[in-house]
Amino acid sequence: LGGSGFGGLTSRFDLNKPVIAAVGGVALGGGFEIALACDIIIAGERATFGLPEPKVGLAALAGGIHRLPRQVGLKNAMALLMTGRHIDAREAYRLGLVQEVVAHPQLMDKALGWADEILACAPLSVRASKECALGGLGRPLEEAMGMRYDSLSDLFSSADFIEGPRAFAEKRKPEWKGS
Repeated sequence: LGGSGFGGLTSRFDLNKPVIAAVGGVALGGGFEIALACDIIIAGERATFGLPEPKVGLAALAGGIHRLPRQVGLKNAMALLMTGRHIDAREAYRLGLVQEVVAHPQLMDKALGWADEILACAPLSVRASKECALGGLGRPLEEAMGMRYDSLSDLFSSADFIEGPRAFAEKRKPEWKGS
């Protein structure tokens, strides 16, 4: 596993850049845990997901056991965690695990399209959005909104914080500097 877990992701809690998973086949056990550690999952129509560890006397300890309830709710997670059941891409979409299901040949193009949409946004804004969403997760709303986030300070003092509204007012595409 190493210090950063499966795929260099399952034990990383300091990633401030977006991570997109493109799942085209079987994502079971550690493979599913890698996908769960990503911010966005795009699934090919033939993708399969699951944590089969209970069927072999194990548990999904590379984060799956904790990430799944946070992402699909406790009852949906428990149904998968306690049975080791596999689900297809459509069921994963219905549960909110994946953002889109596409024909297999379109998988990478679609995932790259999502990346392009992120790249069109201000980098510091994307970073702050990720830090705030994850940092406030599981906290009462008032506490989450009152927390100090370093990435927000970086955003508020950046040239991009001025550029975005200016470009909007001037009806032009912003020129992000990332600073």
